[in-house]
Amino acid sequence: MSFGRLPYIYNKRKNQMITSERNVFMGAKELIIEGETALGIELGSTRIKGVLIDYQGNVLAVGIHDWENSFIDNIWTYSLAEIHAGVRDCYSSLRKIVEETYGVTLKKIGSIGVSAMMHGYMALDKEGRQIAPFQTWRNTNTQQAADELTELFDFNIPLRWTVAHLYQRILDREKHVEKLDYVSTLSGYIHWKLTGERVIGVGDAAGMFPIDSDTIDYDAGMKEKFDDLIRPYGYSWKLEDIFPKVLAAGENAGYLTEEGAAFLDETGNLESGIMMCPPEGDAGTGMTATNSVAPRTGNVSAGTSTFAMIVLEKQLSKVYREIDMVTTPTGFPCAMSHANNGTSDLNAWIGIFGEFAKLMGMEASPGDLFQKLYTKSLEGDLDCGGLLAYGYYSGENITMLNEGRLAFLRTAESKFNLANFMKVNLYTSLGAVKMGLDILMDDEKVKVEKIMGHGGFFKTKGVGQRYLAAAVGAPVTVMDTASEGGAWGIALLAAYLADKKDGEKLEDFLDNRIFKELSGETIEPTKEEIDGFDAFMDHYKAGLEIEKSAIEHMKW
Repeated sequence: MSFGRLPYIYNKRKNQMITSERNVFMGAKELIIEGETALGIELGSTRIKGVLIDYQGNVLAVGIHDWENSFIDNIWTYSLAEIHAGVRDCYSSLRKIVEETYGVTLKKIGSIGVSAMMHGYMALDKEGRQIAPFQTWRNTNTQQAADELTELFDFNIPLRWTVAHLYQRILDREKHVEKLDYVSTLSGYIHWKLTGERVIGVGDAAGMFPIDSDTIDYDAGMKEKFDDLIRPYGYSWKLEDIFPKVLAAGENAGYLTEEGAAFLDETGNLESGIMMCPPEGDAGTGMTATNSVAPRTGNVSAGTSTFAMIVLEKQLSKVYREIDMVTTPTGFPCAMSHANNGTSDLNAWIGIFGEFAKLMGMEASPGDLFQKLYTKSLEGDLDCGGLLAYGYYSGENITMLNEGRLAFLRTAESKFNLANFMKVNLYTSLGAVKMGLDILMDDEKVKVEKIMGHGGFFKTKGVGQRYLAAAVGAPVTVMDTASEGGAWGIALLAAYLADKKDGEKLEDFLDNRIFKELSGETIEPTKEEIDGFDAFMDHYKAGLEIEKSAIEHMKW
């Protein structure tokens, strides 16, 4: 298990600590005992991850719970039981690491933050009971609602946004809507379970409803339009009654209650009263984890879904259905090119190669498979030798498809070999996102001084990073902490709340106290690499008609 910025190397198998300076370890132990730490828990699509850090961003312990979403009654979802059990198991995993590593019981924590996959729909009644299945960002069953709201607001409302889910439930006359008392995202729900507070970070709120960056709140004019729109339905609530209160990074979002502490730590050792930062979405935590929260900065998170975030100096000139307008955790306007589909199909192919290795009697760990196969792709043709793939597990907003079909395509003349096969499956993970980025760079002339990459896509050094650089036609930097991802990002936001100086902005806190001593690697693309990716994109766009036909005809 890799812990990233650890002040030590922990060998769990031998149950021993290896350290060059004993006082470093003892310092970390003392910080844990005194509670001068921050805990971030992020509920991702395939993994719940907890990261315990000190106030300088050093990782002290990591806990993990793996999970998968389910497709039930045409809805991508996680059950409430899975959510609760997953969060508890993640914390339990981290707590045990702390005990094994430092020989102490985790009781005090300086601050806690919760983040999760953005968007979706979590609906509760006045008793706090779930009254509709949780709908994740992956669901695209909101086309009518998204279209009508986009026209009403003159503002792009993507299919995955919470308000689109809410309005679609209204259009479909679902009975539970009249009983609504609280609607939130997954992060907002877990935060409520831990604190009793109905609040949300502005970055996550920006995936629920349009945000006014001047007021750091839901756009008042659009909120009024929505209330007017639904008035004929006769509900007893207005939008502000059921949506969480919006907070910016650095604001106190409540305290861990006794019930919340018992929910999180089943041993009963965790103390209540711990300060909590505003819950955030994975876009906001990704921006934080890559120090991309100031204008002219950007980051690309590549994993189960893939999204690019570019912090803007000004609003875009017009509405683009391919582009989400969201915010940073402090409220700066941010353009997001969000692809529902990322590396899921790529991961499935890696699994097939793992099965083959086992069949041949070879030992091959998942880590080795990813490293070797990713690296092999570098030998492939710059245009993938004419191969084409779509990892569309679900619909894709950027390419205007409400459903998805998985596809691998080639002609008889294509150069079909392992290197090209791996390369095309890596390239296609960035295909939809590039279409959105092209709008920002080419049409809107958005200026970006640095682009940071993070997520599992970049774990194998110099591979995914090189392909992203070719896709965006600009240098891409991956920090040593890239694999820690959003869990580290929300832990940093919790640390910012607990230890910021008076008047210290988030970007200054990150620049001067977290990233100042961090190292990273930057890759600049060659003209040949850029041209190769562009050639692949020509095939990608042309092949969308094949994907549409597959959706139409593959009904089994």
